[in-house]
Amino acid sequence: MKDPKQQLEQARERVIDTIAQNMNLYGVTDSVGRLFGFLYFNNAPMTLDEMKDELGMSKTSMSTSVRSLMDLKMVDKVWRKGVRRDLYRAEEDWYQTFIDFFTIKWRAGISMNVTAIEKSIKELTELVHREDTEESIKEEASIDIEKLKSCLEYYDWLNRLVDSFESHEIFNYIPKKEQKL
Repeated sequence: MKDPKQQLEQARERVIDTIAQNMNLYGVTDSVGRLFGFLYFNNAPMTLDEMKDELGMSKTSMSTSVRSLMDLKMVDKVWRKGVRRDLYRAEEDWYQTFIDFFTIKWRAGISMNVTAIEKSIKELTELVHREDTEESIKEEASIDIEKLKSCLEYYDWLNRLVDSFESHEIFNYIPKKEQKL
């Protein structure tokens, strides 16, 4: 029979590993994902030094990882009376963590794609209106413009979807389950 402390650590470690793997799918390093998982299971805010000691990372790497998690709104800096060092804790609301993480990633992707599409539409439109452009190229460019306009409609829809997450309107359509204690 396993030692209860060991069983607790094993159960936590399994989830922490999965969190790290999932975050890695979205361009976040394993170490940042592991840090979030570790902070999530830690029941008290921690200093960079405490995290560094627990995870065996350098202070610079730990600081960079914490900053990444703060940028994703997955970790907050907290204040405690009498403590002079910065303390950090993981966001425990998984709905909000999902919303913050994905909307940040989606907004960046949407912006990058819309900018590229708009620039291409402008160039293709100029190409269509040039007198020295062959008719076959004008036709292809016109078809491309229509395809790209459809893409812009998609990104408009995606922006509205992201808005529904940020406003929590999404929960009107897909409600959260009531937590049973």
